[in-house]
Amino acid sequence: MDTAIAAMLAEDGIVNGAVYALMAISIILVFSVTRILFIPQGEFIVFGAATLAQLQAKVVPSVVWLVLIGVACALVQEVWTGLRERRSAMAILKSGARLAALPTAIALVVAWLSGQNLSMAVQVVASIALVMPLGSLLHRLVYGSMTDATVLMLLIVSVGVHFGLTSLALAFLGPEGFRTPPFAEGRYEWGAVSLNAQALAVLVSTGALIGVLFVLFTKTFRGLGLRAAAVNQLGAQLVGLSARKAGQLSLSLAAGLGALSGVLIAPNTTIFYDTGFLIGLKGFVAAVFAGLASFPGALIGALAVGLVESFGAFWASAFKEMIVFTAVLPILLWRSFLHGSAEEH
Repeated sequence: MDTAIAAMLAEDGIVNGAVYALMAISIILVFSVTRILFIPQGEFIVFGAATLAQLQAKVVPSVVWLVLIGVACALVQEVWTGLRERRSAMAILKSGARLAALPTAIALVVAWLSGQNLSMAVQVVASIALVMPLGSLLHRLVYGSMTDATVLMLLIVSVGVHFGLTSLALAFLGPEGFRTPPFAEGRYEWGAVSLNAQALAVLVSTGALIGVLFVLFTKTFRGLGLRAAAVNQLGAQLVGLSARKAGQLSLSLAAGLGALSGVLIAPNTTIFYDTGFLIGLKGFVAAVFAGLASFPGALIGALAVGLVESFGAFWASAFKEMIVFTAVLPILLWRSFLHGSAEEH
């Protein structure tokens, strides 16, 4: 291996690591607020990339129908809950309207935009905006009634949600892959370092988001309140913080980050209905490196995963996935020796 090949592999590893970092911070975000190990995070990559590709093809994105079906299911659940709690018809109507208004409006606006001549920036924003309500709907339909469940139970449910979302992706998107044109052409060179415009967009977006989330969850009252809702739900409720709303917000943000990841990598690789699973797992490895707690640690872990994958593919391409996932074992052992073990009560 000469210097030129090493530089190319390093560039590829860093760019892939940036995408894994988005996955890792999404997993940490959800876990910090809800204690949910969110295995289905990678599925939002598929929905984001597919939505962008379908907007560019000027067809109504399939995710529009998925959002509307999710809203309908959530409305049925809300009505049933209201009847069981003996609420008035007006109270049920108001809560249902609050639930359905925003995601329905977003879905209808994106459906209308699908026939227009849109700039790339508008298409990207519309794709992310359409996918984000899926997070809150998923929390309402699946996790909302599990606020007292153990982490293990939530993990088992998340595995089931992953298989469900993968099946829905196959049903709504089909087995064909999606690929989009790059945001920008050209290369930028700084001495011996050379990056194409698309790779630079991935790195800048990832760095900016990690910085914003780090400040939000460590320096602001809102972010600290979201984390407090997971640590002590009763205490959070006593000071006016809703654990359910915090969970819905965290999953919405995670869905948006997943959609952004899909938008960023769609120009570089073809996205199929099941592509997100492996990407999400590599993000999970990076999140484990960070102890499911640190956003900067997730970035370092994700870059390490990307570099290990890139150089592993060069030396033994048939075993690159095994190399990446085997790397989590020494990390788990190191954390076990460092922090010991704890029982969940």
